[in-house]
Amino acid sequence: MFVCICNAVTDHQIKETVAAGASTLGDLQAQLGVATCCGCCTDLASSFLTANNAQQSGTVNAAINVSN
Repeated sequence: MFVCICNAVTDHQIKETVAAGASTLGDLQAQLGVATCCGCCTDLASSFLTANNAQQSGTVNAAINVSN
């Protein structure tokens, strides 16, 4: 699915970039150009970062619970 129509950026590209270490909207903007034109995709692009952060927090919390 296209997230950023202006720069033809897909959700797959954003997921790959986040998985490769992008952690801020600025990272996504620099690497993909997402949210650099009209800005309509800013919230959706940011949601991929939020989801990744929540997933990582869940993984860390699960590891802490296992070790206790």
